[in-house]
Amino acid sequence: MESPVVVGVDGSDASLVATEWAADEAARHGVPLRIVHASLWERYEGSVPDGSADRPSGQVLAENIAGAAAERARRRVPSLTVTTDIIAMDASTALLEAGYEADLLVLGSSGRGEFADLLLGSVGILVPARSRCPVVVVRGDRQALDARHERVLLGVGDHDADSSAVRFAFREADTRNCELDAVRTWRRGEADHPRRGGDEKRHAEEGATAWLDKALEAGGRAHSRVRLRRDTVEGQARKVLVDRSAAADLLVLGARRRGGLVGAELGKVARRALHHASCPVAVVPSEEATPPPPGS
Repeated sequence: MESPVVVGVDGSDASLVATEWAADEAARHGVPLRIVHASLWERYEGSVPDGSADRPSGQVLAENIAGAAAERARRRVPSLTVTTDIIAMDASTALLEAGYEADLLVLGSSGRGEFADLLLGSVGILVPARSRCPVVVVRGDRQALDARHERVLLGVGDHDADSSAVRFAFREADTRNCELDAVRTWRRGEADHPRRGGDEKRHAEEGATAWLDKALEAGGRAHSRVRLRRDTVEGQARKVLVDRSAAADLLVLGARRRGGLVGAELGKVARRALHHASCPVAVVPSEEATPPPPGS
């Protein structure tokens, strides 16, 4: 069975926008859409015997939230296979477990309840940092959400030689038939053998260019039809990429972890992007350290 795109919903406007984006993404890749709503209503209201006419209000609310999202997705892409699940867990655990059977995990940029702190508290750090599959946080204006820029933006980091993030970005650009804008930033003094004045600048820029070429080499061969734009830019990556996200439909960043540690945090670039990018942000985990399933 094909791995679905999974979207977490909580009934907020942001999660419905994320549902539409996820429906479009699932349709692009020809996979099903699974809608997940995390609800702990049973803990507070208890279970109701089968056949009871009076269902707990929490159950009704959870079913309505999931049902409304499914209706939104089917209106967006009528031919799409859509399923819904109400999971009796906290939001972060439900989403991380769902990610183990997903091709992609999609979240809204804000919401209510636990999702209200998605980008400010533990849920927002934990889900992108620990998910075994790529996570997209949907944000930005209508142009970006509807993919009108026809551009995927890739931030190439220090460990991105043919990385999962690079391959993900090429795949997205290929599927969308759009340009891939690959950016490597550099700063003076970062080269292995820094020099003074113009020599230092030229040496640092040449090093960034060489690394960018190396990072993109395999992806370019595998996706030869992708229109590739390579750019090296002096400055802080977190600022450069957020600024350039205004002309992109998706910003792709890698997440490097050390041993899958619980509570592992995202880097400064990913944090800044999740808070301030003008388009949806994909955080793609490295393959070197896949964290264990929640509770294992």
